[in-house]
Amino acid sequence: MDDLILKSVLAPALLSSCILLTGCDTLSSDFQDLVDQLTPTSPAEAGQLATDFADPENQQQGLTLLGTATWGGEEEYLRLYRNCIEGPFDPLVKAAAIRALAYHGDPSDAALIATALKDEVVYVRHEAAKGLQRLHDDKVADAIWQHLVIEEDSSIRMELAIALGQYPKDSVFQALVLSLEARELGVNLAAADSLRTLTGQDHGLDARSWLAWYDSTSAPFGAEEIYFYPVYTRPLGWLERINIFNPIVWEKPALPRGLEVRSTRSTWSEDPDKTREEGS
Repeated sequence: MDDLILKSVLAPALLSSCILLTGCDTLSSDFQDLVDQLTPTSPAEAGQLATDFADPENQQQGLTLLGTATWGGEEEYLRLYRNCIEGPFDPLVKAAAIRALAYHGDPSDAALIATALKDEVVYVRHEAAKGLQRLHDDKVADAIWQHLVIEEDSSIRMELAIALGQYPKDSVFQALVLSLEARELGVNLAAADSLRTLTGQDHGLDARSWLAWYDSTSAPFGAEEIYFYPVYTRPLGWLERINIFNPIVWEKPALPRGLEVRSTRSTWSEDPDKTREEGS
C-alpha cells in the first residue's frame, strides 16, 4: 500500500521532469527505471524469484537481488546459494549464486567457490575468480595459482592474479612472476600489483628483476601490505542522482572475510591521488 501511495504521489512530478530532461524515445523506459529504483524489490519478492527453479532468468534475478541486499546473508539464503553452486543448475543461476555467496558467505565457502574454477562456462569461472577475492582461506591458494597458470581466458587470469595478492606463499610468488610474461597487459599489471602487495617491493613488469630480488632475500614477505579486494564504481546517472528515497551507496574496498591483518601498510586509500597509505 505504501508503494502504491508513493507512486501515485510522485508519478506526475517525475513524468514532468522526464519530459523536460529526456527525449520521447527514452521517456517510458527512463521513467520506469526511476519508479523501480524508488520501489525496490521486497525480501519476499526476491525470495520468490530466487526459488523459481522453473525459470533460470527469474532465479538469477532473485539471487542477484539477495546477493546485494544487506539481509542476504541469512542462513536460509546461504544454503540456497550453496545448493545452486553444487547442483546442476543453469550457468546464469550458478554465476549469480557464486556472487551472492562471495558477498555473504563464510571463509570456508571459498573452497566451494574454488570448485567452480573448473566449470566449462567462462562467465561461471570468471565469477568464481572474482568471488575468491572476497573470501580468504589458505586451503584454496594452490587452486587459485594453479588455475592462473592453466586458464585460457585472460580476464579470468587477471581476476585470479588479483585474488592471489592475499596469499604470501612461495608458489604464489612464482606463479605471479610467470604471469608477468603473459601476452595480455591486464594480466601483467594485475600480477605486478599483487607482487607489490605481497612483498612491499616494486620491480614493475620485469620478471628477471623480481626473481633476482627474491633470490637475494631471506624474508620475501616481510614487508607485506594489507590486501583489500577491489570493488566496482561508476558515475551516477541523472535518475540516480535525484533518487533521494533509495540512494546508491557504493561499496568500499575491504579485507576479505577470514583474512587477518598481518601488516600496517594499506594498498588502498580514500584519496584517489594516492596508491599507497600508511595504516594506523
